[in-house]
Amino acid sequence: MSILRRGDEKFHYNDGSHKWIPPDPDYDQEVWDEQVRQHKHGHLRNERPKVRIQRLI
Repeated sequence: MSILRRGDEKFHYNDGSHKWIPPDPDYDQEVWDEQVRQHKHGHLRNERPKVRIQRLI
């Protein structure tokens, strides 16, 4: 189960997985990688959860 917060949309696909490719081709990949790492760290710290997404199998 993942925790999604307001503003997380740019880091996630519809299935809840993380986007490792920047949304803009001109965006610096190393900067994007660091932003995604920090974003994922926020999941681990469980900062201010707003919406819970549960994957159905």
